[in-house]
Amino acid sequence: MPSARVATTITAGQLIEVARPALWSTHLWFYLLPLGGYRVLDTVGFWLGAVYVTFPLGLLLYGWNDWADYETDRRNPRKGNLLFGAKLSLAALAALPWRIALVQIPFFIGFTWLIGAKFLLWIAAALVVNACYNLPRLNFKGRPLLDVVSQSGYLLVFVLASWANDVPQLPWPVFVFGLLFAMHSHLLAEIVDIEPDRMAGRRTTAVVMGAAGAKLAVAIMLFCEAGVVALFIDVGSGLAGYGKWMVVAFLGTAGVGFATNLLVRGGETVSNRHLAWVLIAWNLVAIGSMYFIWRAGLFVAPAETSGLGG
Repeated sequence: MPSARVATTITAGQLIEVARPALWSTHLWFYLLPLGGYRVLDTVGFWLGAVYVTFPLGLLLYGWNDWADYETDRRNPRKGNLLFGAKLSLAALAALPWRIALVQIPFFIGFTWLIGAKFLLWIAAALVVNACYNLPRLNFKGRPLLDVVSQSGYLLVFVLASWANDVPQLPWPVFVFGLLFAMHSHLLAEIVDIEPDRMAGRRTTAVVMGAAGAKLAVAIMLFCEAGVVALFIDVGSGLAGYGKWMVVAFLGTAGVGFATNLLVRGGETVSNRHLAWVLIAWNLVAIGSMYFIWRAGLFVAPAETSGLGG
């Protein structure tokens, strides 16, 4: 944990790195899933939420993580950039909590005005998940399986999108899909971090399973995601039906890729360079598919949508 020494030496560039801009497209992709087929682009709620799930939410999630991760991050060669996050000094970390709080306040006021008192439930859930993951006494990030299951917090983006835009919550299979997606993404990053985490004494799921076991788990989760979309998500026919099978093909191909990597490279860890390419490729896919996902209403039951617009 960083020193309590008072300092203000943190730059705007470092704050952006802390907020992980390489993950904003994933946040936005999740945010759009409940909104497929709805006219939302001309509403205040849509843009308030769309802006919040980029820099402000990233700063809350990953800033708290960085504040608690000084010992691990200083040993991690992939830190210190826009792709993988900041590598902050103790002085910069000491200045981080107030910066995080100041950025959240106007959005929390806006959401409370828009959604009502129930938004306090969302805030409470977000804080509890992050506290369990980051606080030393609970330390879910250093407990095998709990570190991966903690990624369920990303499902709060679905809830926020539905509340901010006054649309129904997504069907349960989409929540299962979202949870599996968040868990496989986290486990992939853990594979890269096996050595830094082991040096810092952290027992993550990947450290305990080893690279080979973690790769197998990622492949299985990708295949399960493809199965959930194929078997349980009813999108009707036409554009949405075509998109559904494109998603299934993408996830299945990714699963085959990880299974192949396991067979060829066995327990070799994933390199920073390979993870960077995976992250860049996913950002391109997420950005390229956002409009289509919304337009086609791909993850929303056809009977629920109220007409396209924007």
